Amino acid sequence: MFHSNRPKHSVPYTPFDIIIECLSIALIVFIWTHLIIEFGGLPDRVPSHFNAAGEADGFSSKAFLFFIPITTTVMYIGLLALTRYPHLHNYMVTITEENATRQYRFGVTVLRVVNFLCVLMFAYINYHILAGAASNQSSLGTGFLFTVLGGSILLPIVIIIYQNKIK
Repeated sequence: MFHSNRPKHSVPYTPFDIIIECLSIALIVFIWTHLIIEFGGLPDRVPSHFNAAGEADGFSSKAFLFFIPITTTVMYIGLLALTRYPHLHNYMVTITEENATRQYRFGVTVLRVVNFLCVLMFAYINYHILAGAASNQSSLGTGFLFTVLGGSILLPIVIIIYQNKIK
C-alpha cells in the first residue's frame, strides 16, 4: 500500500470532536425514534423522491422509510471508523513525522464535520418526509437544493483555504 510509510499516530478527541459526535448520535437517535413513533399512523404510500423544487414526484411503500435511518446509521459508523485510520486518508501535502499530527488532526476533524453534515441532511429529509406523509403535504422546501449545493461547494473551498494555512 502506498501509505505504508506514513507515521501512524492516534488522534485524541478534542472537546469539539466530542460535541460533534454527540450531536451526530443524537440526530441518529432522533431519526429512528421519530420514524418508530410515526410509522403506524402513516399512509401506505409515502414520498420517496423529490424534484429540484423540493416537491415530491415519486412515492413508495412506507417500509421504504427505514432506508433513511439504516443508510444514515451505516454511513455514520463507516465514517466514524475511518477517523481511526488517519494515516490512510488522502492529503494535499506529503505527510512527514513533523506534520503528521497536525495534518491527521485536520483530516479527522474534516471527516467528523462531513459525517455530521450528512447525518443532519438525512435527519432533515427524514423529518420532512414523515411530517409531509402525516399531513398529506410533501415538500423538502425550496431552499433544500440550494443549501446542499452551496454546502457542497463551500465546504471544499473552506477545507482548501484552511489546509493551505496549516502547511
